Amino acid sequence: MALTCLSLSTNLAVTPVPKSQKQIHIQKPLNSTLKSLSNSGKLDEALRLLLESHQSKTPFPQPNLESYATLLHACISRKSLDHGRTLYLHLLQSEDKKDLLKSPILKSKFITLFSACGHLDEARRAFRHGIQEMGYVPESVYVAMAIGFSKNGNFREALLIYWEMLSRGVEPGNFAFSVALKACSGLLDIRNGKAVHAQIIKADEEPDQVVYNALLKFYTECGSFDEQLKVFDNMPDRNVATWNALVAGLLKKDQVFEALETFRKMQRKKVGFSWISLTTILAIRRTPDILVLNSLLDMYAKCGEMEYCRKVFDEMPTRDLTSWNTLINGYAINGWMAKAVTAFDQMVEADFKPDEVTFISLLSGFSHAGMANEGQILFNRMSSEFGVNPTLEHYACLVDILGRAGRIEEALQVVKKMPMKPSGSIWGSLLNSCRLYGYVSLAEIIAKTLFEIEPTNPGNYVMLSNIYANAGMWDRVNLVRELMEKRGIKKEAGWSWVQIRDHIYKFLAGGGFEFRNSDEYRRMWDKLEKEMEKNGYKPDTGVVLHDLNEEMTVEWARSIICPNSYGLWIANQNHEESSCLC
Repeated sequence: MALTCLSLSTNLAVTPVPKSQKQIHIQKPLNSTLKSLSNSGKLDEALRLLLESHQSKTPFPQPNLESYATLLHACISRKSLDHGRTLYLHLLQSEDKKDLLKSPILKSKFITLFSACGHLDEARRAFRHGIQEMGYVPESVYVAMAIGFSKNGNFREALLIYWEMLSRGVEPGNFAFSVALKACSGLLDIRNGKAVHAQIIKADEEPDQVVYNALLKFYTECGSFDEQLKVFDNMPDRNVATWNALVAGLLKKDQVFEALETFRKMQRKKVGFSWISLTTILAIRRTPDILVLNSLLDMYAKCGEMEYCRKVFDEMPTRDLTSWNTLINGYAINGWMAKAVTAFDQMVEADFKPDEVTFISLLSGFSHAGMANEGQILFNRMSSEFGVNPTLEHYACLVDILGRAGRIEEALQVVKKMPMKPSGSIWGSLLNSCRLYGYVSLAEIIAKTLFEIEPTNPGNYVMLSNIYANAGMWDRVNLVRELMEKRGIKKEAGWSWVQIRDHIYKFLAGGGFEFRNSDEYRRMWDKLEKEMEKNGYKPDTGVVLHDLNEEMTVEWARSIICPNSYGLWIANQNHEESSCLC
C-alpha cells in the first residue's frame, strides 16, 4: 500500500468532538493499518509507516505502545530479526520514545524476538536495559528471558534468571514454574527441581496441566520414578502429554511391559495418542525380548499405524511365527491385502510354516476386500501345499467370501460338503449374502435352520425382516415381528458413536430430531447434499427398512448419515477454533 494513498475518513470532521476522543478515534486507523500490513507480511511497508508517523510525515498521529507491539508481534511470527533491530534502534535513539523500551510488553517481545533468532546477547541487552529504573518488573519479562535461554540450550542461565526473579520479590506463577522445571530437567538438577516443586505446592495459584507435565518430565529425566508416580496419581486431569511422560519414565526404568500396558490404558480411557506417543513407545524395539516386540507389533497394527508396525518388524533382531502372523493380520485388518500377501510370501521364503491363524487372517481380509478368487485359491492351498487342515473358522471365512461375491450356490455347496456341522455363524453369513443379493426364497430356508440352531438370537430375525422389507413384502415383515413378540425376543436399537478429540457423541437411529432441526446441522447437511448431488450420488433408501413414503424415507436415511454430518461439523468447528488461536 503506497503511503500517499493513505487518508483518513472525512466523517471525522463532520461532528465536533472533544480532542481526547478525536485522538482515540484517529489512532485506530494507524494501528489497524499496521496490523493489516503486518498480517499480510508487508513488514517493510509497516515499518516505514510507523517511522514516518513518528516523524509526522503522514496524516496519522504519533504511534503509541500498541503500534510498536503490533509490528513486533509480526516480527516474532516471521522471525524477522532485521525489522526488529531497526525498531529497537529507533526507540533507543528517540528521546520521546526510548522509555517505551522499559514497557514490560515491548521488553518481553524484544527478548522473545532476539532469542528466537538465536541472538542471546541482544536479548540479554534488551532484558537488562533500564531494568534498574523500572522498579517492579513483572514475571512475564523474566519468563521471556528464561525461555530464551532454555530454548537455546542455556539451562543454567535460565535457572539463574528464575532465582534472580525470586530475589527481587516477584511472585512466581505457573509460567515461571514450568520454565524453571524445564531448566532443571535439562541440567538433571534434582535439588533445585525439588525446591521448585516445593514452591509450587506453597503457591496460591493452582498448578495447571503444563506445570504438572513439566514435573512429570523432570522426575522422569532425573530417574525419580517414585516421585513421578506420586505426581501422576495426584493430578486432577491428565492429557496425552501426561501419559507420554509416564510411558517414557517406565521405559527409562526398563519396565517395557508396564509401558505397553500404560499405553493400552491410555487407549481404554479414550485419551488418544500423538506422534510423540508413538515415537516414545517405538523405543521398545531396542529390547531383545521377542514377546515384548510382538506385543508392540500388535498394538501398532490395531491402532492402524502399519508404518510403525513394519518399522518395528524390520528392526527385530529375531522373529517367530507370531511376529509374521501379527504383521500379516495388521495389513489384512487395515485393508492392505497386497502387502499382506507379500508378507505371507516373504514368511514362506524365510522357512516359516503358516498355521491356522495365518490363514484366518488372510481369508478374512480377502472376504472384506471382495477378493473371492484369491480367497478360494488360498483355501485350497492350505491343505494341499501347507498341510493345514481347515477348521470351522476357515470354512466360515470361505462361505463369507463366496457369499459376499454373490456366488451363493457355491457357498451352499461348501456348507453341504463340510466335514463338520455348520455353525450358526456360517448360516448367518449365508443369510447376510441373501440380503445383499435379494434371494428371498433361499433366505427363508436358511432362516428356518437358524431359528432352530439359535432360537433366541434377535439378529437372525431382524436379518430376515430386513430381507422382506427390501423386497417390499411388508406383510411378511409384520409376521416376523409378531414371531419375535411371541417368543419374547427384543432387538436393541442401533446406536452410532462419533469420537471427536476426547468426547464421544452418541446417536440413535431415527432419533436426534432436535439436533437435525438445528441451524448448525442444516448448514452442514445442505453443503454435503450439494456435493453429493454434484458427484451424482442419490440417497440409497433401500437401507430404510420401514414402510414410509419417499419423503419420509429420505429423511430417515438422513438420520443414518447424521453422525457423520455431526462429526464433520464438530471437526470443522474445532479446526476453526484452532485457526483462530494460531
